[in-house]
Amino acid sequence: MNTSRKKRILIISAYLGPALYGLAGFAGAQNAVSPPVSGSVSVAVSATPDAAALSDGKIAERVKAALHADPYFYDQHVTVSVEQGVVVLRGFVFSSWDLRDALRIAGKAAGDRRVVDNLSIKQGGRR
Repeated sequence: MNTSRKKRILIISAYLGPALYGLAGFAGAQNAVSPPVSGSVSVAVSATPDAAALSDGKIAERVKAALHADPYFYDQHVTVSVEQGVVVLRGFVFSSWDLRDALRIAGKAAGDRRVVDNLSIKQGGRR
């Protein structure tokens, strides 16, 4: 073997060696058995307050802010109120897609509170 060929083989193996060992380690990690879980389990507490602990006014503000913050939902004609712990959406939207978006966004912001749909669909676009 000549010297230039030996150099090429050394250079190629210098680059491919770590990559091949890395792939072998990755494949071995995929088949590894996880250690048994102990009987004690720790639970992380969320920094955001639970929707059940918030007052009706705070929930209404939270839902309004969520509807307004969504870049694809036009909230100009939607009002939010909370009556006896139930979130109520009133007004109108422009499509069934907007109606579903409003319910999805409000439900997520309201947490475990029920969301009542009193929205109408007004055909014809945004005005």
